Amino acid sequence: MKRLLSFKYTFDHLAALVAAGAAIGVVQTFVFGKHYLIPTMILVLAVLFGNLARYGYRDRAWAKVVLYWIGVILNFHVLFALFWSVKYRSILGDAFEYVFAPLTVSIAVLLWQYAKQNELFRRPG
Repeated sequence: MKRLLSFKYTFDHLAALVAAGAAIGVVQTFVFGKHYLIPTMILVLAVLFGNLARYGYRDRAWAKVVLYWIGVILNFHVLFALFWSVKYRSILGDAFEYVFAPLTVSIAVLLWQYAKQNELFRRPG
């Protein structure tokens, strides 16, 4: 249980959620949507993020670094959306700033804790 609540596995959990969501998306588009090419591309996401989560849970450094940099890109996406997004702003309306400002800070804090707990940028020696 301690492992589940640790900052050390934050982005591993997120990768597992993306993989599970993509797997559900594959089933939904294949079975209910009757598409046959689209699910294979969604399956790529499920396999990629599933393996990143799996090796992240096994504390493999390469998976932790890849998940960290995916998190950095996500944080920049949310930060840039805070200033220049039209679509998210139209969906959320007046609540946009109240959602995206804390989300930007939260992701940054999670990234910092993830890197710190996993010693991603530790100097040797």
